[in-house]
Amino acid sequence: MRATLGHFASGIVVVTGVGPTGPLGFTCQSFASLSLDPPLVSLSPARTSSTWPRIRAAGRFCVNVLAEDQEHYSEQFARSGADKYAGVRWRPGPSGSPVLDSVCAWIDCALWREYDGGDHTIVLGRVAALGADPTRAPLLFHRGRYHGAHAEQRRAS
Repeated sequence: MRATLGHFASGIVVVTGVGPTGPLGFTCQSFASLSLDPPLVSLSPARTSSTWPRIRAAGRFCVNVLAEDQEHYSEQFARSGADKYAGVRWRPGPSGSPVLDSVCAWIDCALWREYDGGDHTIVLGRVAALGADPTRAPLLFHRGRYHGAHAEQRRAS
């Protein structure tokens, strides 16, 4: 299933929030726009995520759409047990959730609903604020690899 569905290209996002001990975040590949009225997005963290329950408790989160040169953010926020914000520049979004510097786009949300999604949780967020940088191209993931100008250059060298 993973090999076949890997033929569908997707972007990569980092979902951020704030907990009692500070900023939180995790990398997520399952993200999509869902509805314009009301404005909703969906994401699907793994049930094994230790970060999502802490963000859920805050009730607010920000989806950061990574730019093509931010593969390192994808890898850094996918790690468990490390300081995910080491060397990461960010600012608080309208809800207080971190907006990472130089992302393609950011979507600040309030938790709206959650549903069982097998080994993942289907999360719906109601969009409260958003922004984008039209000069930044997205980081893509396809067939188990990152794609974008920077990823292609690294593979060529």
